[in-house]
Amino acid sequence: MRIEHTFRNLEPTETIKDHTAEKLGKLQKYFRAPLDAEVTFSLERHQFAIDVKVTADGLVYIGREESGDMFLSVDKVINKIRSQVTRDKGATAQRRRSSYPPAQ
Repeated sequence: MRIEHTFRNLEPTETIKDHTAEKLGKLQKYFRAPLDAEVTFSLERHQFAIDVKVTADGLVYIGREESGDMFLSVDKVINKIRSQVTRDKGATAQRRRSSYPPAQ
């Protein structure tokens, strides 16, 4: 798993990097190949904005969240990405199931 952290108008801290890596690590169970993530932390109008772009198995998932707490923003954006992944995986599984001929 490769995670690229970018900080804009903020000082980088190891605690937020570790928290983000831990949360993104939980998404790895949905993919066969290691995931690549680009995480951008920024301070906009006294709000912490987190942009996440996850690439795995040839698919790209993007999420953005703004709030007053950086850790809360990370948790919310990872939940958004997780819902995108599970929705996509469910649609893929449904297509696979429907491609078989019905049993006689």
